[in-house]
Amino acid sequence: MPETLTEWLDYQQNLHARGIDLGLDRVRAVAERMRLLHPAPLVITVGGTNGKGSTVAFLDAILSAAGKRVGCYTSPHLERYNERVRIAGVDVDDPVFVEAFDEIEAARGEISLTYFEFGTLAALWIFAQSTLDVVVLEVGLGGRLDAVNIIDADVAIVTTIALDHQDYLGDDLAGIAREKAGIFRAQRPAVIGEAVPVAALVDAAIARDSQLVRCGHEYDFVTTATGWSWSSGETTLELPLPSLDAACQCANAAAAIAAVHALRDRLGWNPQAITQGVYQANIPARLQRFSGAVEFIIDVAHNPQAAAILADWLAAHPISGRTLAVFSALADKDVVAIVQPLASFISRWFVCGLEQQAARGATARDVALRLMTGAPAANHECFADPGTALAAAWGEALPGDRVLAFGSFYLAADALGFAREHGMAAAVK
Repeated sequence: MPETLTEWLDYQQNLHARGIDLGLDRVRAVAERMRLLHPAPLVITVGGTNGKGSTVAFLDAILSAAGKRVGCYTSPHLERYNERVRIAGVDVDDPVFVEAFDEIEAARGEISLTYFEFGTLAALWIFAQSTLDVVVLEVGLGGRLDAVNIIDADVAIVTTIALDHQDYLGDDLAGIAREKAGIFRAQRPAVIGEAVPVAALVDAAIARDSQLVRCGHEYDFVTTATGWSWSSGETTLELPLPSLDAACQCANAAAAIAAVHALRDRLGWNPQAITQGVYQANIPARLQRFSGAVEFIIDVAHNPQAAAILADWLAAHPISGRTLAVFSALADKDVVAIVQPLASFISRWFVCGLEQQAARGATARDVALRLMTGAPAANHECFADPGTALAAAWGEALPGDRVLAFGSFYLAADALGFAREHGMAAAVK
């Protein structure tokens, strides 16, 4: 049997016939055998198309500032698998994962599990051993049939609804919304983070007899140039702008606060902790900026909605020089729709392949062909991998220019390593 974390992950990649196999029966059966369906006194589940990771980060920071012991499960990771499970703000070490996988292997018997299902069960087992106050679970894909959904959350959040993972969820927003709404529970708060949500999401929450907590209805927020306010009924908070840079981060923080507010009778209500958490929350590769003569930015904008948010940020932050984009995406992503809102901001594209990083990775040529469909005038060059593309863009950049590395998590991971190797300093907001 595997003995190291790397060996375990390799083993899991080849164990199940399908890499992604949505459904709850197999993973729930193993969780029941291991008694993992109640990993902590309180559980918050976060689903949606974009904003999940940031919302988890806000919840973690707010609850930790209030003195709660928090466990977080997120995916995918950027540089190390250990990032997926955090206890009290610290990534779990290899030996703990190995012990968890040993326990799962002993319990599963003849039940086959996917890589993601193994990871979800490992997170739940680790949480159950860790004496936590709150667990925060990020949905991996969809909601209704995602392995995370074996847990009955005390509060569930859906951040946004947009097109992504169409091979699994379809290309109908109403259908996607119904899948995402699968994490809502009867008589429990269902936080809807968009002020104008897909109608099917609200309908599904009502059909499930969930307690609606909607942005613009049960809670709201207003931003200014220097801060923002959150309100629900007679409760109002005056808050600093998040350190996370995109304009959408106030909406993510507002949804996180709404979840905490819904649980205030069990968690308490600590405005000072909320203020601290909103400002201090951090997550890599979400419009992460590094300052210098050439600005370096990393963003995991890998679907059309995220690309539109990135385009809005670029419009609001013009520079004197050029923006050089290092870009790639997985083969199943809508590259045409991703590049269209960004084309007018990019002077030159450094397109790289990801086939060495992932089974779903596209070649540079494939990405470039779709780039030219979405942005026919794009000045571009192809590179075999992210490392060579990053080096080429950085080598061409002049003072006053900006290098923007965006798209797949795999590219973002290499970009983070590139920033570290070059001793780049994080920008101060």
